[in-house]
Amino acid sequence: MSYQLENFNIFELHQLLKTKQISVFEIVENYLSRAKKYVDLNAYITLRQEDVLAEARLKDKEISSLKNFHPLMGIPFGVKDAICTQGIRSSASAKILDNYIPPFSATVIKRLQEKGGIILGKHNCDAFGHGASNENSQYGPVKNPWNQKCVAGGSSGGSAAAVSAGTCSYAIGEDTGGSIRIPAAFCGVSGLRPSYGRNSRYGIMPMASSMDTVGPIAHSVEEIALLMEVMAGRDPSDATTLHIPVPKYTEYIREPLSSYTAGIPKEYFADGLDPEIQKRVEEAIKVYEALGIKIKEVSLPFTKYGIAIYYVIVPSEDSANLARFDGIRYGVQSKDAANLFGVYAESRAAGLPPEVKRRIMIGTYALSAGYYDAYYKKAQQVRTLVVEEFKKIWQEVDMLFTPVSPMLPFPIGQKANDPLSMYLVDVYMTPASVAGVPALSVPVGFSNGLPVGMQLIGQQGKEEKILHAAYWFQKETDWHTKRP
Repeated sequence: MSYQLENFNIFELHQLLKTKQISVFEIVENYLSRAKKYVDLNAYITLRQEDVLAEARLKDKEISSLKNFHPLMGIPFGVKDAICTQGIRSSASAKILDNYIPPFSATVIKRLQEKGGIILGKHNCDAFGHGASNENSQYGPVKNPWNQKCVAGGSSGGSAAAVSAGTCSYAIGEDTGGSIRIPAAFCGVSGLRPSYGRNSRYGIMPMASSMDTVGPIAHSVEEIALLMEVMAGRDPSDATTLHIPVPKYTEYIREPLSSYTAGIPKEYFADGLDPEIQKRVEEAIKVYEALGIKIKEVSLPFTKYGIAIYYVIVPSEDSANLARFDGIRYGVQSKDAANLFGVYAESRAAGLPPEVKRRIMIGTYALSAGYYDAYYKKAQQVRTLVVEEFKKIWQEVDMLFTPVSPMLPFPIGQKANDPLSMYLVDVYMTPASVAGVPALSVPVGFSNGLPVGMQLIGQQGKEEKILHAAYWFQKETDWHTKRP
């Protein structure tokens, strides 16, 4: 086989299949062999073997009788381990669910499979999505493909690293406070946090129910647009999904750029931002200007409260959602417990990593009698001010351009014992999460051999606008084509 399939995007692989130049079996076999070759990245927790090759053979038989078929047919993808996949182990990277095999799949995964997508495996992540570096997995940290001494970003680090290293075509991650955008930036790929409610959360292991979203990670924005056409839309199993039509993203983004105005919020370019990151983002903004997008400096003063709001609301909702993991109903149970309390205590002690326990304790405290009004209620009130601030800014601009992270990928272990410093990795991520608006990370260059990402924040339910702008940016640049 002369093709380097890992360098082909979804559309190119589809064309090869359509013209009979390659088979699904060969594509799957290629990605499977690469996943085994780069096992040191620790991107996969579960890698399917014989069954995925058998599935590929069936897809080849199906395609042989079709003149036209969906671009996702026969394309192998990976799934964050905190997303349920029927018949495939889904541990959320926590030992308490080490043996959990879901009897159902998340709605977004079912929709991709209905178009012919093939699950290659499940990706390592921070346990239950708790983290910004992918060091909080009980199966070990994920290494960055560009420098294996550095973190891949979290919590969907395994998914971003797998796509970056060419061990799957695309991946499905989950983003609560930056868990798609941070790893996408750290690994040099594109990743979208959709509007809250745009994609179904059914089958996603909940972290913070009022902020969780599920979205795609791929090399290009064009691929993300295709994936969103399949994933997005109303789901009767999730009452929070939006009752709005799903655009033809792939057609919309190819239209000539209209007269967009992009805001540059001064609060995102303040002290603490790495000068090299700022330089790369400013260079990218100049490309957007050359494409015809008007640039305007704006102010979002409530941005400074994003982290504080996030780290009250999220642990509070964490503590409620994680109560179900008790060693009784499913998952791993302590065999040495002397009584029922011991089963709860020992199963959770061994099955949950320190960051998960930390958030449960903080959240339980914030929700306890006498403190609910002072912490959780107050955080929700300030959250409303952030939401209103974003609504007001959309009267001036169509989107916002910001850095993704104030820092480059840092060495594994450097911040492991400093949770407050780790939380600040998400400082530019949390405002969009708090407001429930879409945000996209795209690669815009390198510093010291490590990728730099830029964030495009859009209006709720208007993913097509930020995808549109980023698509034309990627037509003018080649950062998204770089491979480690």
